[in-house]
Amino acid sequence: MQGKIIVELFDGREIAVYLPPSYVTSGAAYPVVYVQDGSYLFDSSMEELERRFESGELRELIFVGITPFDRNDEYTPWLAPSLADTSRNFGGKSADYLAFVTGRLKPWIDEKYRTSRLREETGIAGGSFGGLVSLYAAYLHPDVFGRFGLLSASFWYPDFMEYVRTKPMEAAGRKIYMYVGSIEGIHKPSAQKMMVPYTHEAHAILTERGFTGDRLRLEIEDGAGHEAKYFIKRFPEAMTWLFPAEIDS
Repeated sequence: MQGKIIVELFDGREIAVYLPPSYVTSGAAYPVVYVQDGSYLFDSSMEELERRFESGELRELIFVGITPFDRNDEYTPWLAPSLADTSRNFGGKSADYLAFVTGRLKPWIDEKYRTSRLREETGIAGGSFGGLVSLYAAYLHPDVFGRFGLLSASFWYPDFMEYVRTKPMEAAGRKIYMYVGSIEGIHKPSAQKMMVPYTHEAHAILTERGFTGDRLRLEIEDGAGHEAKYFIKRFPEAMTWLFPAEIDS
């Protein structure tokens, strides 16, 4: 690793901050991506990310990995019953979690590190429920985030597709990268079996909202299931499309 990862505690929560290779010497302000579930997405793909930095394909980025207290609560937008009798219900605390990210964590990061504070240079990303809450952030905090990495986002979550169908979403100044594996959820007896069809539907709805091909991208990997290894594999590609070396707006 040419850059470095700094692990700190903020409000009792572990935060992993990745600073890119040129951070120490450049004096520049960097785009920032807030990443769900700690640092696993960027830590595990760091070799490829830094290769893309060096080749000029991808702008150098600061990543902020946020460790959840309870992802089934913090990454779900509203209360919903569990998928199995043996597990507890989903807590529906995304609004509180995103208020923490935007109102407390982001100001702290902006004060401590050289960050670009432009919406177009502020991203949020995650896999599975992490992707779900990242898209929810687009609705709740439209002035904060302009880049969204949705890796196998859990569109099956109860009533979320109805929310997407009815809630306005402005395309101007935003880019959304979507990914799903072709066999995600196909053997599930629950609503999770709708992973692929709902991802397609969400993509179609966003297209209708004005997201053109340079603003919205959907990639499907044949034979890929709902596994972290596929999220990690896609993360550098998502970042490269969202933050190409040639700056867009």
